[in-house]
Amino acid sequence: MSKTYQIVLLSDATGETVTAAANAVASQFVKMPVEITMYPFVRSNERAKSLIEGFGSVDLVIYTIVSTEITDQIEAASQSLGFKAVSLLGPVMKAFENLDGILPSGQPGKQYKVDKDYLEQVSAIDYAILHDDGLSAEYLRQADVILVGVSRTSKTPTCIYLAYQGVRAANVPLVPDQDVPTTFTEALAAGVPAIGLIASPMRLSQVRQNRLKALGKPELIAYAEIKDIQNELASARLFFEKHGLPIIDVTRRSIEETAAAIRGILTERKT
Repeated sequence: MSKTYQIVLLSDATGETVTAAANAVASQFVKMPVEITMYPFVRSNERAKSLIEGFGSVDLVIYTIVSTEITDQIEAASQSLGFKAVSLLGPVMKAFENLDGILPSGQPGKQYKVDKDYLEQVSAIDYAILHDDGLSAEYLRQADVILVGVSRTSKTPTCIYLAYQGVRAANVPLVPDQDVPTTFTEALAAGVPAIGLIASPMRLSQVRQNRLKALGKPELIAYAEIKDIQNELASARLFFEKHGLPIIDVTRRSIEETAAAIRGILTERKT
């Protein structure tokens, strides 16, 4: 049996940055068995020393720590214990420093602060949760973007994910044989951008079948029928074309990738 490599992540804050980076890289090595362990809030020499003493079988340590005293401990231990140590932020911080010679503050968790941006993020989360499928004129005019699509194109989770990034995303469903409320066109006329979401008929059919089973309503067969879904998507495309909406196919996209594509469209629209 091949070896399982032990990878330790250390952070002086929540660990979100180093975890995301490690997982992104690990996904490129699917044939390499790894076990990743993350330790957040490593902010004291005592805690760092305590953790390092248990690193005998560790192969790789990746860290996002700004304290030079702690990073020196990690680097020294890598030499004595034989594991590889990588500073994730080190090269980037050095590049920033070289721009103007200004030294970093050395204060951990500086990216997490209760300021105007943070409060706007909380407001966007409230907006997404409290107004899912809300179609009032006031609600839609408050949006940074309106996501439009047939059922099960991940509108709601995408709205919530965008909210965590401070984007107020509204959700307008396209329902067969029902007109979209005039409040939507009013919002478009007011300058609120909208983006259409689609997915392949097969993907939608599978997701909808699972949804019907979860709801205990297998009798709603048309909802998951391929032919009916194809008709829905054809009507949706005509709707998007009529209103000049950009389209994102979410068939093979994660929520994160869809959100990134939406932010890209919004950025291009501003330029």
